[in-house]
Amino acid sequence: MKNTHHFAATVCLAFAATGAQAAEPLALQKIMQDLGLNMQLITDGISRDDWELVEKTSSLIADHPRPPLAEKMRILSFAGTDMGKFKAYDGATHDQAQALGKAAKTQDGQGVILAFQKLQTSCYNCHSEFRKPFVAHFYGTR
Repeated sequence: MKNTHHFAATVCLAFAATGAQAAEPLALQKIMQDLGLNMQLITDGISRDDWELVEKTSSLIADHPRPPLAEKMRILSFAGTDMGKFKAYDGATHDQAQALGKAAKTQDGQGVILAFQKLQTSCYNCHSEFRKPFVAHFYGTR
């Protein structure tokens, strides 16, 4: 009986380790969380006319960190022929965040709002196309 419990515990640990390894978050997940927090900071900055905060935070979005090379290769493998589209969304996000920063630097409230709307649209378009299959592929369906 003692050996049976030991075996069952070993099997459970093996499954837990495999599941934990398979569901280990990618660096991209933290990058996306930080981008989300930065978008919230920009919203806050816009609501208070804090153009310095908007400008500073928009550069964090435009120049966000990239995943490590090994992870990039996994993402490239996943995206396959859609990688060009994925990169185009990232490029649009970069461009819109830069435009947002420029508008904030000149304290152009209307320009900030327009650029922020375009930035949000860029994020939304990428998420609507890639988020669900990405999460299913790398983390299992959640």
